[in-house]
Amino acid sequence: EQKAYDEACALFENGKYAEAIEMFRALGSFSDSPDRVRIAGLAHGTDVWQGNAEKLIDEGLATIGTAICTRDDIMLGLIQWGMDPQESFKIMESVRKGKGLNADWEAHMKEHNVPDWYIWSCKKIKYMFPKAHAAAYVMMAWRIGYCKIFYPLAYYASYFTIRATGFSYEIMCQGKQRLETFLAELKKRNDAGNRENPLSPKEADMLKDGRICQEMYARGFSFVPIDLYKAQATRFTIVDDHRLMPALTSIDGLGESVAVQIVEAAKQGEFISKDDFKTRSGTGQTTCDLLDRLGILGKLPESNQLSIFDMI
Repeated sequence: EQKAYDEACALFENGKYAEAIEMFRALGSFSDSPDRVRIAGLAHGTDVWQGNAEKLIDEGLATIGTAICTRDDIMLGLIQWGMDPQESFKIMESVRKGKGLNADWEAHMKEHNVPDWYIWSCKKIKYMFPKAHAAAYVMMAWRIGYCKIFYPLAYYASYFTIRATGFSYEIMCQGKQRLETFLAELKKRNDAGNRENPLSPKEADMLKDGRICQEMYARGFSFVPIDLYKAQATRFTIVDDHRLMPALTSIDGLGESVAVQIVEAAKQGEFISKDDFKTRSGTGQTTCDLLDRLGILGKLPESNQLSIFDMI
């Protein structure tokens, strides 16, 4: 388990994955479902973890069990300290909206021996998840995690089809090494915080999706080249126990409508030339050249007319 944890930390060393890894490192060991719900609350609130619970746990003032993680923790905690339930509810509502504490509430909290660190934490919070929302996230993550472990290719095919917004066939499906080189360059720019050459929104999406591809390669899975007669327009498909075939729309510059036209044309039978491909699919020269450059058109001749050189 420790080896798998270390490998995960090394694999997801920046971006949102890094934030999650750093949270797990700071929290140390946890095992039960309530802890998972509390972690979901910490992760999705605003100023609930960073600069707040993170600092308190690091200094030994709080634990995952005593830190404020969801809005319910405030009301239930104050009631346990003996405060009036209605006042406890009002404090919870104010804190979870980022409005902090008024002087009377703070005085009442001190009268009931609420720790100073707890009051300080309430003042830092800008937004908080309700516990039920955090629990729903944990249940969803549990289901997704199960599929990711036991049905990996189904998971990756679904993710790339539904969630990916920066997938690039030319970069992510041409082998692990090309992907690693590309991600290293994006990571270098992202870590440098270069204002003159920041990551574009498209590049940020590519970094996110590229890391999922990186994980997929690390688990021993890969992609097969797009087959003009087998690929689907928008859906990634499982080829065998270890490989996926990308969708036609994973090609940069190929939209959904054009991809659908190509798939429908391919159902009518094999293309006999590039001219035949353009005519039947309704695509232009630019799309034809793009697919030809990527090797997807194979050895199709330019024209329907038979050349003497095609016979040699």
